[in-house]
Amino acid sequence: MTSLPWLDPDQLWFPPAEEALDDPDGLLALGGDLSTERLILAYRSGIFPWYSDDQPILWWSPDPRCVLFPEDIHISRSLRRTLNQRRFRVTADQAFGRIIRLCASTRSEGTWITDEMIAGYSELHRQGVAHSIEVWNLNGELAGGMYGLAIGQCFFGESMFSLETNASKVLMVHLAHQLQDWGYRMMDCQVESDHLLTMGARTISRSEFLSIIGTYADRKPDQLDWTLHWQWRGPEA
Repeated sequence: MTSLPWLDPDQLWFPPAEEALDDPDGLLALGGDLSTERLILAYRSGIFPWYSDDQPILWWSPDPRCVLFPEDIHISRSLRRTLNQRRFRVTADQAFGRIIRLCASTRSEGTWITDEMIAGYSELHRQGVAHSIEVWNLNGELAGGMYGLAIGQCFFGESMFSLETNASKVLMVHLAHQLQDWGYRMMDCQVESDHLLTMGARTISRSEFLSIIGTYADRKPDQLDWTLHWQWRGPEA
């Protein structure tokens, strides 16, 4: 196995994403820390952390990369019926702490969202970089949620959960349309899944992904305030 660089917490840098391993796909470096400065530099460089409690911090940049261009969001007939039923309400930044902890606790296969990760992303939230999206049912209970980072005109989705059928799909529809309204060009989904692909996500090469970040991460979106205003306008159920 090729030797990976070990990042010194006192030195803020990453090797080029193009130097990531093919096996395991995208593993780039180890060590460092989860300071807000390093996390922002990572995402701007097409890199994200993903590791377990018993591992050092591992940094990744897979190739290909799964992304969703907001205008490509796909709404199936069954999802359209769910939206017409208006069973859910979608908000942003109303419960960041609860969302990130539920993203960690609801994963049946275990989680990479360690206490250290929660602390790092919570600080990014306090700085206005990390955001949560909440889905509430008619009883005012959380039915699903997501958190991620907004950097320029790019949104980097980190993790998502669903406690009720179709809650995460409703979230994706609202978020995609809201991002499009605000002038965001891309939502990073990191690694492909059947769920994401059915919603309109697709894979692109790492080089194309880095090119998009290089073009749009320094451009301001049309709205910086994360107050969701987009609403489904379909017919009543």
